[in-house]
Amino acid sequence: LLTILTSMFMHAPGVGIPYLSFHLIVNMFVLFSLGNFSEKIIGKKRFIWFYLIAGIVAGIVTVLFSYFFGNFDLGIRIFGDPSIPGVGASGAIFAIAGLFVILTPKLKFMIIFLPFFTLPAYIMIPLVLFATWLVSAGTGLPIGNTAHFGGFIVGIIYGLYLRKKYYKKILM
Repeated sequence: LLTILTSMFMHAPGVGIPYLSFHLIVNMFVLFSLGNFSEKIIGKKRFIWFYLIAGIVAGIVTVLFSYFFGNFDLGIRIFGDPSIPGVGASGAIFAIAGLFVILTPKLKFMIIFLPFFTLPAYIMIPLVLFATWLVSAGTGLPIGNTAHFGGFIVGIIYGLYLRKKYYKKILM
């Protein structure tokens, strides 16, 4: 059970697949930028707990979905292979992104590699989530799509909770 927590502090090496090293760099960049901004919005202590819980939930979602649905080729492409260990911070990072969709839906986002292309958070973040899933399913890359989705849902739920609790402080 401890690996559900520790897996979000590890990452697969980029040996043989340059994408994995690139993925780590992108994860850290997004964590630095969105994490820093969300910490200012919700506070340091709340952010740490949110990040840890989101990463744990994303890990559990990955284990459950790959176990129950990853037993055939299409299931592996969509939900992941239960024989491949899941590591990385993507689930917790997508939780931060999900939080942004709710707390700052009109905030314009751009992909760092496409600086001329900006969209509001409520469009850009689900678009990136879907595009990542599509690339993974199409190429067979072992991307933790269910962790991304699980974390995103955690962020949405927590964002809705915060928006309801602090409705006077939320800019829509």
